[in-house]
Amino acid sequence: MTRILLVEPMNLLRGALAATLSREEDLEVVADLGGLNQALEMARAVLPDVAVVDIALLAGDGLAETARLSAEQPDCAILVLADPGESILLNRALDLRIDGVVSTQAAPCELVHGIRRLDRGERVIDASLAVAMVAAPRSPLSPRELSVLSVAASGVPSTEVAAELHLSTGTVRNYISAILRKTGARNRLEAVRLAEGAGWFR
Repeated sequence: MTRILLVEPMNLLRGALAATLSREEDLEVVADLGGLNQALEMARAVLPDVAVVDIALLAGDGLAETARLSAEQPDCAILVLADPGESILLNRALDLRIDGVVSTQAAPCELVHGIRRLDRGERVIDASLAVAMVAAPRSPLSPRELSVLSVAASGVPSTEVAAELHLSTGTVRNYISAILRKTGARNRLEAVRLAEGAGWFR
């Protein structure tokens, strides 16, 4: 029997997934949660074989939470449910060695099949998501440019950005000019929004 920990923020969808998976003779949903903040504690209690996690929960601290779950529960495979439009976040998740990804557009039988494959120790990558990940835009900015933009994202002036990063104000202005040129943004605010939307900040 494959034991499943289901982590999905939408109550209706979580209930539907739990009911669908529980109909399979070899699958059992041993716990379902609306967020990742309790996932590690729950995993310690129920010892799941597979954790099914909605990619929306990986934003912010979610990636770190997932990494902790994976590190502490190495026998629990992690499967992420994702939409092709979330390819950048998905690429970041796969960097953490997520074991499988299945599209939210997949048929229920594909999710069931994916869970079974993960439980056998295989890796599962949905073909439609793989194509989207390859096509995802990569950051044109250098690590230093990203760090400058990350500090500038708080709205502080160039003098404060320079002080925090131990740079001269002129150097910060040069970095900002390069960032605007590379991203095509009209100003710092637009560059920040673009970087946040593309998932370039780590």
